[in-house]
Amino acid sequence: MIHRILSFTALTFSAALLSNCADSGVTVVSKTAIHGNATGGLASRSTQNNAFPIAAPSPQVIAQAASKPKDRHQMPVYSFTDRTRVVRTTAYTSTESDHLIYGAKNATGTQLRYTDRVRSAAADWSIYPVGTVFRIKGMSQLYVVDDYGSALTGTGTIDIYQPTRNLMNLWGRRNVELTIVQWGSFTRSAEILSQRTKYRHCSQMLANIVRQRPDLGRVAAR
Repeated sequence: MIHRILSFTALTFSAALLSNCADSGVTVVSKTAIHGNATGGLASRSTQNNAFPIAAPSPQVIAQAASKPKDRHQMPVYSFTDRTRVVRTTAYTSTESDHLIYGAKNATGTQLRYTDRVRSAAADWSIYPVGTVFRIKGMSQLYVVDDYGSALTGTGTIDIYQPTRNLMNLWGRRNVELTIVQWGSFTRSAEILSQRTKYRHCSQMLANIVRQRPDLGRVAAR
């Protein structure tokens, strides 16, 4: 297990990530399938896969999750005040058939990231707005939500970007404990999604954002 205290430098870096979403050249990234190995229970055995230094969710976090309402994958639904949570994760890569036309671009139109410091992730932006930064227990990297996928809409599942099919398959599907380092922007999410309402999943995410933030209805109407 890797333990690292988030330094001032890392906080500064994560804040910079939140401003790295340009309006120009945005691309719709529509992933229609989630890949992975089926596992059951909140404390998934796949967290013990030695290919990634993932630590199992703590008993306290699992216990707290038991009383939460559940999504269609029977995973807990959290409020925004719950920064540490048990989350179902899957994996994807840019060489999948439904992603080839977009190359290594994310839904903001910038490059998908996979470095020792920061990596890309996809999620429902009405649950994890674009720019959300989080850390997975047992891993040192920061993850930033800069992508989305149609199969993720309406769930709390997070899709972890992997640069190769081999790594994607090694990740599979696993439940992890993650902590939100910094929330992203609903306003930015609404601005991007409002340009893509012809896509059902984008329209659904935008509608859910407006339900939570009625003040963003003006953005959605543009």
